[in-house]
Amino acid sequence: MHAHVTARRIAGLSHEVDLGDERSIVIDEPAADGGTDTGPRPSQLLASSLAGCTAITMELYAERKGWELDGLEITVDMSTEGDAPHPHASPTHFVVEVALPDGLDDEQRRKLMVIAEKCPVHKLLEKGAEITVAERTPAG
Repeated sequence: MHAHVTARRIAGLSHEVDLGDERSIVIDEPAADGGTDTGPRPSQLLASSLAGCTAITMELYAERKGWELDGLEITVDMSTEGDAPHPHASPTHFVVEVALPDGLDDEQRRKLMVIAEKCPVHKLLEKGAEITVAERTPAG
């Protein structure tokens, strides 16, 4: 899989992120931190990616097993080391809380909790990834 996204400044700290396929989102910072509060901050998107990926991974597993997961809820609590007050401090800890629906037996619940740790975003955050930053020169 290959993903290509592009962030373009709208104004201030607000950026439109082109996700491809004619989809985009706006990222920003709260007004108290110098933004215009027109979208989530990047770290919120990171936590959202972890929550969404965990839910989807669990739901795909349950679907293969024929288990119903209506009502599944994933909450991610993200914090910084020492709960640093700086608004742009990097997240250092994620707590993923899984609320499983009623009607599952103990073995199903145990297996789903194992699967919750296997989503690709969880693995990436846990192990890290190689990142290369390069200047793009104008075409022409």
